[in-house]
Amino acid sequence: MFLPKQIDRMTACFYVHLYINMHLNSQCFTPFKQSIKSLALPPKFTFPFYYEPHPLCLLAVEELQQHLKTQNQWQHNFGIDNQSDTATGKMFGVLLVQNPNGDIGYLSAFSGNMANKSTLPNFVPPVFDLLSKENFFTEKQAHINNINDKIVKLKENSEIQKLNSACIKLSAEADAQIEACKNQIIIQRKKRKSSRSAAEKTLNNTQRDYALIIERLAKESVAEKNQLKALKYYWNKKISAVNIPLTLITDEIITLKNTRKKLSAALQQWIFEQYRFLNSQGDAKSLSDIFITSATGKPPAGAGECAAPKLLHHAFLFGMKPLAMAEFWWGASPSSEVRRHKNFYPSCLGKCKPILKHMLNSIEIDDNPLLVNPAVGKNLKIIYQDEVMLVINKPTEFLSVPGKNIKDCVYERIKNAFPTAEGPLIVHRLDMSTSGLMVIALTKQAHKNLQQQFIKRSVSKRYVALLDGLLTSNNGTINLPLRVDLNDRPRQLVCYQHGKSAETSWQVIAQQGSKTKISLVPKTGRTHQLRVHCAHVQGLNTPILGDDLYGKKSERLHLHAQFLAFNHPCSNALMQFEIAADF
Repeated sequence: MFLPKQIDRMTACFYVHLYINMHLNSQCFTPFKQSIKSLALPPKFTFPFYYEPHPLCLLAVEELQQHLKTQNQWQHNFGIDNQSDTATGKMFGVLLVQNPNGDIGYLSAFSGNMANKSTLPNFVPPVFDLLSKENFFTEKQAHINNINDKIVKLKENSEIQKLNSACIKLSAEADAQIEACKNQIIIQRKKRKSSRSAAEKTLNNTQRDYALIIERLAKESVAEKNQLKALKYYWNKKISAVNIPLTLITDEIITLKNTRKKLSAALQQWIFEQYRFLNSQGDAKSLSDIFITSATGKPPAGAGECAAPKLLHHAFLFGMKPLAMAEFWWGASPSSEVRRHKNFYPSCLGKCKPILKHMLNSIEIDDNPLLVNPAVGKNLKIIYQDEVMLVINKPTEFLSVPGKNIKDCVYERIKNAFPTAEGPLIVHRLDMSTSGLMVIALTKQAHKNLQQQFIKRSVSKRYVALLDGLLTSNNGTINLPLRVDLNDRPRQLVCYQHGKSAETSWQVIAQQGSKTKISLVPKTGRTHQLRVHCAHVQGLNTPILGDDLYGKKSERLHLHAQFLAFNHPCSNALMQFEIAADF
């Protein structure tokens, strides 16, 4: 058992508890069922965020998937054969390892919980088991649940509804009477003003008579103000008589909510401290320590429950050497994400990247392919050029604007080729993997005009795509609102609550074997709109061929901006351009 270098009593108890659990579940290390002598071991560990699975990982995945099909020790509706509301797909992972005896095998894990359990036979356990009945979490969560029950009962109290209704009714009556009183005061004030003016103009009035008139008018004004004051006092007292018992109940709810908030925050912090991840050097770090330098300073929900951290932690804990890893989706896709049955996926950036950075410290990893400039050796072909604008044909795997790590892009190429051009240049963007037509402005005025046309959606755009499958319909419209996946940028999610509207019309052009060629006309221009609308289960449920985010990687993403029409920024003449895809 691999214990951290520095360990306190609580941590020691945690690892002893985990150690016992591990020996109760001794099947976590799985030897291959067939000979692997013909397959070479990987020279470096997998780069977790963009990879092609190693052949030994593919073999391990094949065996794990066969186990998922045939095992009968537990039941979970993955939605493979039964697409019910209770169906839940799951991310699985395999870790190719060498155990302390020198044997090569693999570990298996699933993300989160499965079959309402956190620990199942043949899978590594969680780094910390929240579902254990004998821990601090269960006790504190029960206390919070008790507070929740009290809050619900107080909110459901029929007396609250009665008092609320009474307050609303009394407040309405009070407002009406006070407003009527104020209007009457305004009318009387106007009358007094007229009387005062008439008294000043009447020659028969003596100075004494005029003073008496003014005194009478002043007393009337004071009396009306006192009447308004008394009316307000009356209604305040009447409403307070109802508000006091209502406030007692609502104050109790507020107090309970504040208590719940403090207890939840303390419990969450405690949980973060229990999740302690080992690396190859035996150093353990809690989630709190790992995420302290992140943008929010704290871990996102679900951090540490993904398959990759579970697998690596288990390997380090029991002295196994990690060799390679792969993660795949099994079952129905979540309603918001695009996940396809049996497809491989990289580790998520938001939750896993900080954790894996610590866990893979000092382990030699494959080079990050995302740092390689894919535009090397590629040229921008100019389709049209005049003094104020260009239309180009952007190659696939070519950035429109500078990226975080790669600066070579359409913007930089145009800036270098046209050094006298002014303004932002880029009017609209295409995804790096999408090829096709882009319009470039060479002056500030042209940029402003063209950009307004895109904003007002007066520009006509048409794309062509090759889908990795066959469609049963010939045309239609997709409306799925999109937003970025905050835990796994740049992936997009379908989100009806926070997403921006996204609409795409489509039509089949031709069927080609097991592929479908279609045209796509986006009404909006959201990030990855066409890719998600094609791949999502509520869209076409058929990803674009070569989509490494929402489908399967191939030689290229088969998506091309084929047609573009807009008004010239100076002459206002209609400009139309069309260029065929090279696939």
